[in-house]
Amino acid sequence: MTFKRARNDEQRGERRRQILDTAAAMLTETPVAKLSLNELSRRAGLAKPNVLRYFESREAVLLQLLDTELQSWIAELEQSLEPTDGTPRQRGDRLAAILAKSITGRPVLCDLISTQAAVLEHNVSTEVAIQHKNATLRAFQSLVRPLLRYLPELGTQDAFRLVGLATLTVSAAWPYSQPTEALLAAYASDPALAPMRCDFTDLVRQALEVTISGLLARGEDLPLGAGPLS
Repeated sequence: MTFKRARNDEQRGERRRQILDTAAAMLTETPVAKLSLNELSRRAGLAKPNVLRYFESREAVLLQLLDTELQSWIAELEQSLEPTDGTPRQRGDRLAAILAKSITGRPVLCDLISTQAAVLEHNVSTEVAIQHKNATLRAFQSLVRPLLRYLPELGTQDAFRLVGLATLTVSAAWPYSQPTEALLAAYASDPALAPMRCDFTDLVRQALEVTISGLLARGEDLPLGAGPLS
């Protein structure tokens, strides 16, 4: 394919979408850890230097894709989280189940979240980091509204804390629930190890049930990362 330089903002935007769409398609076949810039360039029909005209690194591509996937997930939740009856505990448990089931249906997002801090936020400039963190902040803030419609007892700050803690839960649970062939063989050969093999959806649901119950019981309504009340 002969490379044709994008001449205006519309063409540059189209070229960026082409790269992002290619990366998204690749992640349905291969994990983030195995997605290389060389293969991405080849599949996008662009030379590697031409991909780098639009994204400064592989990680910058994947951070942009993470932002897009996160926004899509939250848009889905905004449509599905409607007010319901029940005690705060009952609604909190149902909320945990909804969040767990919803994120399970987005394995690409789970994989991106699980590599965000350790991999994707490295090898990027301060400018890209600022853009990414602002996009994440806006996404988290937009999810607060449907969470409060469903469980207003949380309070605005605790709803935001829940979003952040849910993301951290997914980050830890996803790789843990993707065992290697050696671990699968170990589980199969020794039934006593069965409790060590976790189901991602169930693990996230249980963790969020406890998190939501704890937030409701403490009733602090503190910003994410804030210290305990004195």
